Amino acid sequence: MTDATLARTPLHERHEALGAKFAEFGGWSMPLQYSGVVDEHTAVRERVGLFDVSHLGKASVTGPGAREFVNSCLSNDLDKIGPGQAQYTLCCDESGGVVDDLIIYLRADDDLLLVPNAANNAEVVRRLAAEAPAGVDVRDQHREFAVMAIQGPRSERTVAAAGLPTEHPYMSFVEADFDGVSVTVCRTGYTGERGYELVVPWDAATAVWDALLRAGESDGIAACGLGARDTLRTDMGYPLHGQDLSLEISPLQGRSSWAVGWSKERFWGRAALLAEKEAGPARRLRGIRALGRGIPRPGMTVTVDSDPVGTVTSGTFSPTLRQGVGLALLPPEVTEGSEVAVQIRNRTESFEVVRPPFVQAGSAESA
Repeated sequence: MTDATLARTPLHERHEALGAKFAEFGGWSMPLQYSGVVDEHTAVRERVGLFDVSHLGKASVTGPGAREFVNSCLSNDLDKIGPGQAQYTLCCDESGGVVDDLIIYLRADDDLLLVPNAANNAEVVRRLAAEAPAGVDVRDQHREFAVMAIQGPRSERTVAAAGLPTEHPYMSFVEADFDGVSVTVCRTGYTGERGYELVVPWDAATAVWDALLRAGESDGIAACGLGARDTLRTDMGYPLHGQDLSLEISPLQGRSSWAVGWSKERFWGRAALLAEKEAGPARRLRGIRALGRGIPRPGMTVTVDSDPVGTVTSGTFSPTLRQGVGLALLPPEVTEGSEVAVQIRNRTESFEVVRPPFVQAGSAESA
């Protein structure tokens, strides 16, 4: 795709004014960084950062039986949550591969908001619409709403200073008024820090963005790009679809089986996943942490005693730890505490196999 054909969020001009460097992501032109990945990463870990993530998909499923229908398709068990709560879940195909991972916001039994990944929104909508029973409407709302993520230990103060609610529990949301516009304030995020994600009508995005930057100015707020978003999520060992989960990497392999409602009678991919669970997956996603100065990158080969055993799926230099960390698909016998090597260009570097997260961040779940 060329710059002219990439989709743009309603905040694109704001990013240009802030001097952002852009990159293509999921068919969208998105800010990669402003002041620099390390600066932005540090802002989120120590203060507060604001991300435009409007490229994320948005879809509604409404009508009588909407909740039951979605629960029969996607992996997690929607019966575990109630209205006003959110849930991480997976859209799998019949082979057990992951079409996408997404968040569901349960507004009511007949009103659900789905937030898939940018590149997979249309496919998730297509699959749901193809099987929706009479009376259940599946609608693509990708360009109807913007999404902003405000993350970091000072995020609560910033959101409150902007006049929005902050006290609701993790993985819940409330609807709030912002100058006559309805904003969904979600206690969710992808950084490990306390944070919020705001779902905002497309044409109100610039007003909310500006208000958040003003509200967080005294707390050192930083506009953050997708570069820092990637280093922050890798610090936590959070998977990225297309790298750590995919049609070839099942939930069992990708450390996401906790998001499968194993006792449910029906969901896409159930038979294949139950069979894989019974047999045991042939490979598992593990954390790897550098013992030296090596920085792992996706696609690099992992070896044990010079024999290839796996592949790095995500890898980066952690600005928090000041060392290389990553995720790799490894055979079950390569367990935590093992030492492996990663082929980096024409040399090998030693890594320890560890259990993520690599960083003890601000504990989003307990905050």
